[in-house]
Amino acid sequence: MIMAKEVVFTDSAPRPIGPYSQAVKSKGFIFVSGQIPIDPATGTAITGNIHLETRLILDNISKILESAGSSLTKVVKFTCYLKDINDIKFVNEVFEEKNLGELPARACVQVADLPKNVKIEIDAIAEE
Repeated sequence: MIMAKEVVFTDSAPRPIGPYSQAVKSKGFIFVSGQIPIDPATGTAITGNIHLETRLILDNISKILESAGSSLTKVVKFTCYLKDINDIKFVNEVFEEKNLGELPARACVQVADLPKNVKIEIDAIAEE
């Protein structure tokens, strides 16, 4: 039986800032689009502190996953996009604060720029 993909959306997380979904469910997985640190209540990007940015992103990813029937503990892979790769130590501190269960796979890369002058963007793949 082939399962159709299902778009995931929740008002508890920021609305996409382009033509894409917050996440898509397909074949037992949830693919969360890249999230930048946007306060879902105001739509404003939070910038200037990598710890706060990372926490807000992980909170928003958590809300998206919860709306899809999953959680951060079911993430199998994160990808982090950093304006400054030296911020990885601070990102690691925030990841260690979160209860991620068995640690997922992760890739972190430095990029030339990110939307709204933020320091980090994170996407995720999780099991349903």
